[in-house]
Amino acid sequence: MPELVLTGPAGRLEARYHPSRVENAPLALILHPHPQHGGSMHNKVVYTLFHAFARQGFSALRFNFRGVGKSQGSYGNGEGELADAAAALDWLQNNNSDAEQCWIAGFSFGAWIALQLLARRPESDAFVAVAPPVNLVDFNFLTRPPAAGLIVQGDKDQIVAPDGVKDLAQRLQKQRSLKVEYRLVAGADHFFTDRLDTLSEAVEGYIAARLRTARATARV
Repeated sequence: MPELVLTGPAGRLEARYHPSRVENAPLALILHPHPQHGGSMHNKVVYTLFHAFARQGFSALRFNFRGVGKSQGSYGNGEGELADAAAALDWLQNNNSDAEQCWIAGFSFGAWIALQLLARRPESDAFVAVAPPVNLVDFNFLTRPPAAGLIVQGDKDQIVAPDGVKDLAQRLQKQRSLKVEYRLVAGADHFFTDRLDTLSEAVEGYIAARLRTARATARV
């Protein structure tokens, strides 16, 4: 898997990239949990999402936010990390200008950053948000779905409130123009311990169904 060094707003960003062998393959950017609480692109949930997209034929990119691993800089209070994510998405799109779709995914803090980035990048097609931390950060910016997407939450999450995530999903589902699906994974804690296969199956199933629909529509 190619190692990359991207140019970010605060300096170099350490990254891993899986280029698809499929022509005009869709793109996926995957964002990791909170940098100040051990989050990195090597997190097991991030790794699971990355390979779920890769198995579905995507060109996928994950990277370390500023100050994590070999990435330069220091924690940017969310604003810096959003700028890092925008720079990574720019690189991904610039190097795959003919991609059929662009998705953004994230876990916990990464889901919060992913949804903010989606709100600023209307060309994005879909999202996957795993355990968005609704009880820890402000999601009031999300008045409507920025794109169609999937929200996945564990019912035994000890960090993020499952009921709060369900409320967020239901609020977004009221906007009928863009469909948001919600999956509750039984027995899953915040890190999906012993439930990573279930998470992967849910995400891959959603991705495959969305791609089939989009490609069937394009042929009509």
